[in-house]
Amino acid sequence: MNPRITVLALALVLPGAAHAAPEKAAIFGIELNDPNVVGGRKARPDEVRRLGLVTDELRKTLSGTVEPVETAPQAAEIAKQAPLFKCDGCAATIAKSLGADLAVTGFVDKGSNQIFNLNVAIADAATGKVLRAGQVVIRADTDDTWAHAMRWVVKNRLLAEPLPNRS
Repeated sequence: MNPRITVLALALVLPGAAHAAPEKAAIFGIELNDPNVVGGRKARPDEVRRLGLVTDELRKTLSGTVEPVETAPQAAEIAKQAPLFKCDGCAATIAKSLGADLAVTGFVDKGSNQIFNLNVAIADAATGKVLRAGQVVIRADTDDTWAHAMRWVVKNRLLAEPLPNRS
């Protein structure tokens, strides 16, 4: 059965079922991966600012769908495990320790000075299983294109359908 029909049917049968509280999600900062530098590198100040911008856009775009939890209490562990996109599921463990149901991570692959790949994933904090993931290519290095890319990947990849077993 279509999950949207199931939600609608539950809403008709069980008052308040469609208005269940959103799941808690640890939304981690978007990270930078520059595969052109062996061993990686720290992001430049302009890149740090833009990564913050797309992280904020991710939180804003997911608001209402999930309830963000504060990640600051695990800042030391996040720094120790970083980059989270390479830590083999550690983000789920950290998210679970924060009381979250979901772990939301992402990174930008820098292909050149004008072409980037934005990758975002939502994983179950209990199992580490990726529930939904998406990628989009950014073809210009401006705040507007990065923010638009984040909105697009959330709308068209992460939330195009209800999260599996979550409706």
